[in-house]
Amino acid sequence: MARSSPTGTIDGDAGEGNLGDWEYRPLQLPGDVSRMTAAVRLAIQAEFGGWELSRVRLYPGGVRKVWLRRRRTNRMLPELSG
Repeated sequence: MARSSPTGTIDGDAGEGNLGDWEYRPLQLPGDVSRMTAAVRLAIQAEFGGWELSRVRLYPGGVRKVWLRRRRTNRMLPELSG
């Protein structure tokens, strides 16, 4: 079972190689957000924040829980906008 630490990393994510190489961010999209709007929002995060899609779960009512990941780096990248 994966656990989220305060720094945004996830421990126990099997098959990802060295876990210290990745930084994770959970994101929740409400059920009233269209699929196209969600795709555009995630594409913006990928383009400008260096994030990629790691996992998506769709729940009853249309709520999406998304985990984004990016390689840890020393250079400064913008944070997610809430």
